[in-house]
Amino acid sequence: MVNTQEHTGLVPVADVARLSGLEFFQAIAAGDLPHPPMTGAIPMQVTQVETGRIIWTTRAPDWFINPLGQVHGGFAMTILDSALGCSVHSALPAGRGYTTVEAKVNMTRPIPLGEDLTCEGKMITLGNRIGTSEARLMDAKGRILGFGTSTCLIFDI
Repeated sequence: MVNTQEHTGLVPVADVARLSGLEFFQAIAAGDLPHPPMTGAIPMQVTQVETGRIIWTTRAPDWFINPLGQVHGGFAMTILDSALGCSVHSALPAGRGYTTVEAKVNMTRPIPLGEDLTCEGKMITLGNRIGTSEARLMDAKGRILGFGTSTCLIFDI
């Protein structure tokens, strides 16, 4: 997994507004635009994108360990929320953005520390004001560690 800490930053909203969601994430995956600043703290990167579908690759950092010695559920929720929202964003035309209205996450297995994980988000529906999506966080063996669904509010940016 590439260290995205070296290539993170904010893209001005005016620049984001000029790109379709697909173009935006393709530019991030290609390294032409920086990954979001949060990827400097949580090692995650966009590795695949197409309209309505995105894959983030990640690894739980050791500072996400909870008092019981397990990876905190907030790690999975963060990765799943990213895949859920970005799958919707990847289907939006230039000038449109989104925000999460609601997300539901189920944890199904402990998150392994120090292993590469993938999180695939897929858009389910897309309307003028609402988009819905689903995502799965998986280990290298393809086992589902957690999954979620989301509703996103779509607006002009």
